[in-house]
Amino acid sequence: MWWKLVLFVFMSIMIYFSFALPAPQQQIGESSRIFYYHIPQAWICVIAFAMSMFYSIRYLQKKDLKYDDMAMIAAKLGFIFCVLATVTGAMFAKVTWGMYWNWDPRQTSIFILLLIYGAYFALRGAIDIEEKRAALSAVYSIFAFVTVPFLIFIVPRMVPTLHPNDSIINSDLKFNIEGAISLVFFSSLALFTVLYIWLFNIGVRVQLLLRKQMELEDL
Repeated sequence: MWWKLVLFVFMSIMIYFSFALPAPQQQIGESSRIFYYHIPQAWICVIAFAMSMFYSIRYLQKKDLKYDDMAMIAAKLGFIFCVLATVTGAMFAKVTWGMYWNWDPRQTSIFILLLIYGAYFALRGAIDIEEKRAALSAVYSIFAFVTVPFLIFIVPRMVPTLHPNDSIINSDLKFNIEGAISLVFFSSLALFTVLYIWLFNIGVRVQLLLRKQMELEDL
């Protein structure tokens, strides 16, 4: 329980300093403060979808439905964080470009990613036989993740974009931020990662309880 309190305290400190310190990118201005939240959300999106693929592979190897549950929970959280990254990106676009959505390559690619994983949940909802649903979902999840690095990292850099490409890392793969600003940014990455792990573990425990309840009802 103590670590949850620690997470809350450090998250509160991070949020405070994300507004108290100078904006991370002076060229962009105050709107660049959203980087403290937008980038970690996109990072968790990738991590969660990668975990969904990992547990999908484990299900195909072990045929244990607990891995299917874990893959589903990771995908759900990944989808939520993907939506959050889309919303915060749209907020940034409104301030800097004058409109929430203009089909910029990065906006388009993350929209496609949402459609791909939306189809994953549609597939799960369309199949009643649990083992068949788990197997087909696992295969879909594996192939779906192949698109993640392509849509998140490759496509937006192949075509011209309004998105600031070197806002955090420049063309030489060196960080553009330093000092207290970099401390807040990397703290945000770490704290969002811990938050995701906590939510994932909660989801796994809830799913385990639901399975036990279903087993009792079948007796």
